[in-house]
Amino acid sequence: MGNKNICNLLGIRHPILQGGMLWIANAELAASVSNAGALGTVSPYAGMKDDGDPLENLRLQIHRTRQLTERPFAVNIPLDLPASGLLMNILLEEDVKIAVTAAGSPEPFTELLRSSGILVMHVISSTSQARFAETCGVDAVIAEGVEAGGRIGRDELPLFSLIPQVADAVSIPVIAAGGVVDGRGMAAAFALGADGVQIGTRFIATEECLAHPNYKKAILNAGDTDTIVAGRSLLPARRLRSAFSLKLSGLEQSGTAVDFLNAFVGQGRTRKAQIDGDLENGDLYSGASAGLIEKIVPAAEIVKSLIESYHHAIRKNNALSL
Repeated sequence: MGNKNICNLLGIRHPILQGGMLWIANAELAASVSNAGALGTVSPYAGMKDDGDPLENLRLQIHRTRQLTERPFAVNIPLDLPASGLLMNILLEEDVKIAVTAAGSPEPFTELLRSSGILVMHVISSTSQARFAETCGVDAVIAEGVEAGGRIGRDELPLFSLIPQVADAVSIPVIAAGGVVDGRGMAAAFALGADGVQIGTRFIATEECLAHPNYKKAILNAGDTDTIVAGRSLLPARRLRSAFSLKLSGLEQSGTAVDFLNAFVGQGRTRKAQIDGDLENGDLYSGASAGLIEKIVPAAEIVKSLIESYHHAIRKNNALSL
């Protein structure tokens, strides 16, 4: 399944990574994923109060994860966070083994992290970004397609077009992210050249994820056309259709000035949706795979189901004759 090198590199049994969702990638979720043989990921902001300290919160998440699992796990650090440099220091101080970086250039921190024995995976959305990340010394790239929930690359490349081009462009492992929710998606990603998959939205609808029940229910209720990309003149992101996302999209289409759009979006809308459960005013990040998610289950059950459905998809494909 996939490339065993990624499993050997990360010390995991299955080439499945849980996405590092900013407000909701909590220790309980990460530990459950890791205990199931995949790679769990925690975020510095997971469950943090509006006025909380991300440095203190990250230490808490790391310590809590280590209480719950002895398996490898990662920490996700978006590089555009105001405290990204200080958060990197926490990784060094806490002897974290795996880092995921995104939303910026990997150049400033990769050498520092790797010289301290930390594996680095960087999120990219184009072949040029992948090549640059490789020159910076990252251990693997996470190729994120337009199907992914939350912020996406401005080029909005579909995952099936992105994977093989990135796989051809770099010599390091490639992790596929965006719209993968079951074994069929895994099999397709591996056939196109991916070495592993990263899954975000499916792990929101789990018992361990601290996301608000309203947010989880909104994902369960979503159909195939219930996500949109909005915010292209700011930071494009895939979101559930909601009063907020439709209003934002309408303002953009009418040519509203960027300053006004920034004021409209304001601060804290993702937390308002994901932690507080405000579906009217919050920003409901979701991948295009939401239409395939039907129930809330333990995270370990998702990992098990992914493996089983992957093998089923492979057997089915092997039975086909061209």
